[in-house]
Amino acid sequence: MAERVVVGMSGGVDSSVAALLLKREGYEVVGLFMKNWEDDDDDEYCSTRQDLIDAAAAADAIGIELEAVNFAAEYKDRVFAEFLREYSAGRTPNPDVLCNAEIKFRAFLDHAMRLGAARIATGHYARTRTVEGRIELLRGADRNKDQSYFLHRLNQDQLGRVLFPVGELRKPEVRRLALEAGLPNHAKKDSTGICFIGERPFREFLNRYLPKKPGPIVTPEGRRIGEHIGLAFYTIGQRKGIGLGGAKGGSGEAWYVAAKDVASNALTVVQGHDHPLLLRASLEALEASWVAGAPPAQGSRHGAKTRYRQADATCTLGRVAGGEISVAFDAPQWAVTPGQSVVLYDAEVCLGGAIIA
Repeated sequence: MAERVVVGMSGGVDSSVAALLLKREGYEVVGLFMKNWEDDDDDEYCSTRQDLIDAAAAADAIGIELEAVNFAAEYKDRVFAEFLREYSAGRTPNPDVLCNAEIKFRAFLDHAMRLGAARIATGHYARTRTVEGRIELLRGADRNKDQSYFLHRLNQDQLGRVLFPVGELRKPEVRRLALEAGLPNHAKKDSTGICFIGERPFREFLNRYLPKKPGPIVTPEGRRIGEHIGLAFYTIGQRKGIGLGGAKGGSGEAWYVAAKDVASNALTVVQGHDHPLLLRASLEALEASWVAGAPPAQGSRHGAKTRYRQADATCTLGRVAGGEISVAFDAPQWAVTPGQSVVLYDAEVCLGGAIIA
C-alpha cells in the first residue's frame, strides 16, 4: 500500500503544488485545511472562506480528498495568548514562529497521525537531509522565499515526520507546475502579514485586545517631545506612525523608535536611521531551541538573522547556559528587537535560535 501523507493545504499555490508533487510520486495524499482563527472572520480582512474554497478546488483538480479541521481553540491558547503577553510586556513577538512550533507541527501533526498518516507535508520553502543519523534543516533552494527562519524551533522528531516538497524549487517553477496541472490557484497572490491577522491594519487589530496606555515620547536626553498611545503599539526601528508630526530636533532627520521602557512607560526616539542607539553589537536571547537537540559550541562562528528579511550577519556564539545564549556580531546590527528571534546558520544549515531579550 502507498504511504499516506497528509498535506497542510492553505489554499495557496505552494501547498497545492506540494500535494500535487506527492501525488505524482505515488503517495496516498490527503489534504488538510486548518482554520486557526474565528474572531471576526466574517469581515473584509479575513480570507478563510475563500482560502477553503481555493484549497478544495485545488484538491479536486489534483484528485485528492480534503478535510477541514478547526484548531482555533488551540491557536488561541498556544499562540495568541502568548502573542498578547509579549506585546503587553513591551516586546514584539513573531507569531509565525510560534504557530509553526505549536500548531502546524504539533496539533496538525498529531491530527494527521490519528488519520493514519506516516508523515505530513507543507508548502514551506525549506529542505531536510540526514547526516550521521541526525536530521538537518536546510534553507529552501529559492533564497528569496526561504522559510527556515520560521521553522527553527522544530525538533528531530518533528523533522523526521515532515516533507517539504517545494523546498528544492523556485517560486516561478512552482507557479509553472500549478499552471500546467490546471490548478485554479496557480496565479493566486502570496499572503502577507501575520498568519491570523491577514491584511487588516495592525494597530487597529491590536487595540481590540490591548488597552491603550498613553505615556511620554522622549529623546535620549530625557526631553519630552510628544505622547505615545501605548508601548505595545510601537516596535524598535519604527519610523512611520509615531505621531510626532512636525516635531523637529537639531538634525531635522526622521524620528525612529529606539527603546521602550515599560517601568516608566516611556518611548525613546532618536533622529536618523543610523543613530548609535539603533545599532547593537551583541544581544542576549532566551528559550533557545536547537534542531539537533543540543547547542553549538560556545565560541563557535555562525551567520545569524535577527529578522526574516535580512542577510546573514557574521557572529560568535558566546554564553550558552540552559536556554539562554549571547551573540556577538562582527558588525553592529540595526534595530535588534526584543521578542523577535535570532536564528543561527552554518551555510545552508539552520541550527536553531532563541527569542531576543
